[in-house]
This record gives sequence, C-alpha cells and structure tokens, in this order.
Amino acid sequence: MMHTYDEPVYLISVVSKILDIHPQTLRQYEREGLILPSRTDGRIRLYSRRDVDQIKMVLQLTRKLGVNLAGVNIILRLKEKIAKLETENENLNMEVMQYKYKDQDKLEDKSKIYDMTVVKEEVTDENYN
Repeated sequence: MMHTYDEPVYLISVVSKILDIHPQTLRQYEREGLILPSRTDGRIRLYSRRDVDQIKMVLQLTRKLGVNLAGVNIILRLKEKIAKLETENENLNMEVMQYKYKDQDKLEDKSKIYDMTVVKEEVTDENYN
C-alpha cells in the first residue's frame, strides 16, 4: 500500500534508522520548531515522507553547510514564505492572463464593429462621387 507524501506513518525509531540520526536529535528538532510530526492518541510521534525530507534538509544545512539550528529555522521559514509568494504570483499571473484574454476578446469585437463602420462609410462615400 502506497502512502501519500503527507501521511504520517513512520515511527521515530524508523526515521532515526533511515537517516542515521539519534532519536533525541529528532526530539530536539521538534522542540526547536524545525519539524512537527503528527501524534497518535497515545502521543506517539509519526512522521510523513514530507517530514523525512524536511529532516534531510536540516541535516544537510547543519552537517554539510555548518548552519546552526537558529539559522536553519530562519532558512526554513524563508523557504515557506518564498513558496507561498510563488503560489500567489502564479495565481496573480493566471488572473492577469484571464483578464487579458477577456479584454482581447472585447477589443476584437470593437475592432470588428469599427471595421464594419469604416467599410460602410467608404461604400457610402463612393456613392456620392
């Protein structure tokens, strides 16, 4: 059975083995607000694949780039903000395109009316000559 990207299915022990990280470090990341695993009714932490990817990013920032946890927190918040802004930007671009095409249709209709008027006037002018 395939689980969705956001479905919480992994126990802390499984995630710690997958990522070769101590469970206490995962708990610390949670305390720092870097990850937010789901909880069962029995308060057992469950992680989704999204959580695991987030932890991988934290590990890359701390282990490979030497960023401290406060810096990681700032980076993650900025990343979230950028993603929201990109979504907003895409939505606004779609709205602009919709209005643009609506206005283009109106302009084409006005152009047709103008063309018919000009042609009609030209025909009328020829009749007077």
